Amino acid sequence: MTDFTMFDLKVTDGVAVATFNRPDKMNTFTPVVMREMIQLFDITDADDAIRAVVITGSGRAFCAGAELGVAGGDTFNYAKRAAGDEIIHNGIRRDGGGRVVLRIYRSLKPVIAAVNGAAVGVGATMQLPMDFRMASTTAKFGFVFSRRGITPEACSSWFLPRLVGVPTALDWVYSGRVFDAVEAKATGFVQSLHEPDALLPAAMELAHRVTEKSSQVSIAVSRQMIWRMMGAEHPMEAHKIDSRALQSRGQSADVKEGIESFMQKRDAKFPNGVAHDFPAELFSKEPDFE
Repeated sequence: MTDFTMFDLKVTDGVAVATFNRPDKMNTFTPVVMREMIQLFDITDADDAIRAVVITGSGRAFCAGAELGVAGGDTFNYAKRAAGDEIIHNGIRRDGGGRVVLRIYRSLKPVIAAVNGAAVGVGATMQLPMDFRMASTTAKFGFVFSRRGITPEACSSWFLPRLVGVPTALDWVYSGRVFDAVEAKATGFVQSLHEPDALLPAAMELAHRVTEKSSQVSIAVSRQMIWRMMGAEHPMEAHKIDSRALQSRGQSADVKEGIESFMQKRDAKFPNGVAHDFPAELFSKEPDFE
């Protein structure tokens, strides 16, 4: 498996745990972090031995936002930045946090954020397309962009109000204030709170609970259906994808095994995996960047 420099990757019992490993830098986000996170999800999607992905941090932070110490006030002044992994479209540099979020959005495996500490800026927005957010009681969150003179990134203007509602999203984005884990739980941003030492075990337990008895391909298709339907204009769009998915999967070996195991009152042993059996044709291509 690929060696990463910005996080440690360990796979245990089918769960990949990626831990940001720069506690001395509060696990801040850099172009290398962006590149390695995208690569991480390419790897986990391609490996049928991995059923779920957990993202967490080390030290006092999950991810304390963009690394500001190198370029200072010119951190977001891309005209003064050296060329690197940027993608330029019609003169516009694509936001690196957004590229990560869109890759997580396309993940074929469930993704869990185990937020161990400070999660601000892109450290908060990168969690938005993850399926579950669990937090330590010591975690802090902040959509601090207005306090840095910039604007929301990483597709958060699309995700955040859908997760917590418009008034809460506006409060957090307008004020840029940092808030605690209790408020994050009360607004539904995180699903559960845990003592620090219990956080990762709880995330592992959740990963197993939602995947261990289910078809990997069914989970992958369901994940894409639910996330993509968040932006649909009419339930007819859901009816269309439901119908296509049922017709596609109805003839699969997984369905045969799922029904036979039910009739025989035993646990299913699903033969299909997403690396080769995910029906990508069900979903339209990603829209062009404009």
